Amino acid sequence: MQFSCAARTDVGVVRSGNEDNYLMLADRGLFIVADGMGGHAAGEVASEMAVDIISRELDSLRGMPDDEAMMRVQRAVVAANSAIFERTLSEQDKRGMGTTATMLSLLPGRYIIGQVGDSRAYLLRDGRLLQITKDHSYVQEQVDAGLLTPEQARVHPYSNVITRCVGAGAEVVPDVYFGDLRTDDLLLLASDGLTGMLEDEQLMEILSDEGGPQEWVDRMIAEANHRGGLDNITAIVVLIDSVDAPSGEHRAESAPAS
Repeated sequence: MQFSCAARTDVGVVRSGNEDNYLMLADRGLFIVADGMGGHAAGEVASEMAVDIISRELDSLRGMPDDEAMMRVQRAVVAANSAIFERTLSEQDKRGMGTTATMLSLLPGRYIIGQVGDSRAYLLRDGRLLQITKDHSYVQEQVDAGLLTPEQARVHPYSNVITRCVGAGAEVVPDVYFGDLRTDDLLLLASDGLTGMLEDEQLMEILSDEGGPQEWVDRMIAEANHRGGLDNITAIVVLIDSVDAPSGEHRAESAPAS
């Protein structure tokens, strides 16, 4: 499989520090976005720990049966959760910290996604943008119960309250998704600093325009900042150039954090 990819994180317009972290290991086909919480420094520590531990625990999932790959993803997230939670107990200034974690691993002709929190994964295929993951958030629960519409949820005062994260408690259960890949598929991982500022239609418009992964990442972040940049913004874009090419061929680009 051949793919091109790009990633970038940005502090946004309002925040003074960046609590987002990401990882793009193109040679392993592994991508992670983590959005920390818990105040300055603590949130950044939690997201960095999640990215480091999950990537180390996962190693490579290529060639594994689906059930084994799913268990590996679950164990990686649980390991990150345990390490972060233990640190909240042992360090006073880290109490209450946690992080979202959304990871993508490319398999031959397929993908696996693990997710905790409200950092999202999308698939753009044949002109349609599909949100693969489901937010672990208060407003999503209200939408599911029929008490809020998706439009109301976007502007709700509790729209940033998440119901599941990595590190907040002794246990965590990630959601895991599998799917097939086709040539020209585009995958997007993003923190809510992006998805909270741009509607899905706006994301699709940018991702459907001319350019490539780095241009799309830069345009999305610029547009999110133009619309207020209320939070840290992180995006990873992976474009599947061919599912028939030998595994491991790729082109990767990454912009520095700003």
